[in-house]
Amino acid sequence: MTKLTDMQIRAWIKADERFEGKADGNGLYLRFRPADRSPSWRFRYKFAGKSRAMLIGSYSEISLSKARDMAKELSARVSLGYDVAGEKQERKADAIKKMEAEKNAKKFHQLAAEYFESQILGRWKHPDILRRRIDKDINPNIGSMKVEDVKPRHIDDMLKGIVKRGAPTIATDVLRWTRRIFDYGIKREYLEVNPCSAFEVSDAGGKEVSRDRWLNRDELIRLFQGMRTAKGFSRQNELTFKLLLALCVRKMELCAARWEEFDLDNAVWHLPEERSKNGDAIDIPLAPVAVEWLRELHTFSCNSKFVLPARKMQNRMIPHIQESTLPVALAKVRAELPDVPNFTIHDFRRTARTHLAALGVDPVVAERCLNHRIKGVEGIYNRHQYFNERRAALTQWAELLVALEAGTEYNVTPIRKAQ
Repeated sequence: MTKLTDMQIRAWIKADERFEGKADGNGLYLRFRPADRSPSWRFRYKFAGKSRAMLIGSYSEISLSKARDMAKELSARVSLGYDVAGEKQERKADAIKKMEAEKNAKKFHQLAAEYFESQILGRWKHPDILRRRIDKDINPNIGSMKVEDVKPRHIDDMLKGIVKRGAPTIATDVLRWTRRIFDYGIKREYLEVNPCSAFEVSDAGGKEVSRDRWLNRDELIRLFQGMRTAKGFSRQNELTFKLLLALCVRKMELCAARWEEFDLDNAVWHLPEERSKNGDAIDIPLAPVAVEWLRELHTFSCNSKFVLPARKMQNRMIPHIQESTLPVALAKVRAELPDVPNFTIHDFRRTARTHLAALGVDPVVAERCLNHRIKGVEGIYNRHQYFNERRAALTQWAELLVALEAGTEYNVTPIRKAQ
């Protein structure tokens, strides 16, 4: 049998000569059908008495000498009892199966989104808090991984990274929510083992020591000055910060507030129980200046039912501003106050409570201004809401804030003399 040569093959290609098969020996042959773009190497053999054939590859990719080596290896495997064409089909089927499995594999970010939509959204008072934890702290670490590929070491690395940046409380929250998301995945049969199961709170850094930061009068003056000079700090954010201070409410209670909750003509905010962190509905008296700030905010709301509607590029699943919006805005202000010790929005309530005490407000009234429940036996029997007393206290506190911002005399006369 005459062996093939590269010169001969190139001549056939140049002449565009088509053929079903040109044999080279040892089962190797070259085929060049009319529909083929390039000649292809094939291997013929017999297995269990039946003729079999398989594609080796294109001549443009596999040289004559390489094709002969491959045919020799295939012939040797056939002599040992292997069906090489069948093996190739199995490998191809396995590769397709693997590709399909990879394509259909549940990634953690998909599981987290499914959990958020089915278990949190519409059920939780402030879903954007968890949304932020997922987007900022969890997905950047394990979001792109298949759920069954996430191992305890990945959880450990994620928690250590959060603790390293000085946020053990966030690390604890991340551990709790990640565990719940994986538990949900087990129920949906996406995985069998929760990689968070062996971790305790101590592995996430434990609980953060309670903060005691509050802003004194001079620092409040600096804050108001910073809000006026900070680059990119909007009037909408300025009004929001002032309301948080003046009303003593929690950040998300205001961020998720709807205009239907406000009676501006009668200067009252009806905070419903489903949006109150402690589950207690409360009527919040609005000082005159707070009403003015709210009316101005209304001009920014663009007919939205929310006092602080979602802004451009935010997650539209949450129709009001997200939990992260105000801390980002505060960072712009703090950049203007390098010599003022660090403070957060959460410190605003402590600031208000401290100044209410300095103004001589009765402790029970001051606690109710923050919508704190009265402790002990008195809390069980005393259901009085102290609405009028709170109105007087919050009005005086708002007047102090206005005086501080204006730079006028702020030696406000206390509500009552200290005992």
